[in-house]
Amino acid sequence: MIDQMHVSNHYQKCIRLFAINRPLFLSLTVAIVLTASQFFAIAHAKAELKLCNTTSSRVGVAIGYRDKSRWATEGWWNVASNTCEVLLKGKLIARYYYIHAVDYDRGGEWSGKDTMCTVDKAFTVFGVKDCVKRGYKRTGFFEIDTKNEHDWTVRLKYPEENGKK
Repeated sequence: MIDQMHVSNHYQKCIRLFAINRPLFLSLTVAIVLTASQFFAIAHAKAELKLCNTTSSRVGVAIGYRDKSRWATEGWWNVASNTCEVLLKGKLIARYYYIHAVDYDRGGEWSGKDTMCTVDKAFTVFGVKDCVKRGYKRTGFFEIDTKNEHDWTVRLKYPEENGKK
């Protein structure tokens, strides 16, 4: 009987302590939850390759990169006018990425001297050699140097806008 009484008294003391310090307890709980959620939001936001389409056109985007053992190209992301799209989530695995974009509304493309394999529909292709022989298109990509950062944003704009602020 004494043990039950001791437990009961201890339980009542805990309830009173919680009731007295409830505002402090709730404040600390909210602060911990907000801090943790902000930490995870910042960590997530700082680990991606994003493309921002600053043009007035819809664009299709393909990317290329080299992982630890091979080249890969992926596409297509459809990016609306004046919006951004995450192309790769997570910590970037390469220093250099390659972009090819097609202007759906005005025609034309953003390309470069580095060639990789693409197709007209959604794709992932491994390897950059013998594209045509393997049934793919040989497409020019321009290089992006991320300087080994963990996240990077590419801003796509019309060539005539280069140099304008």
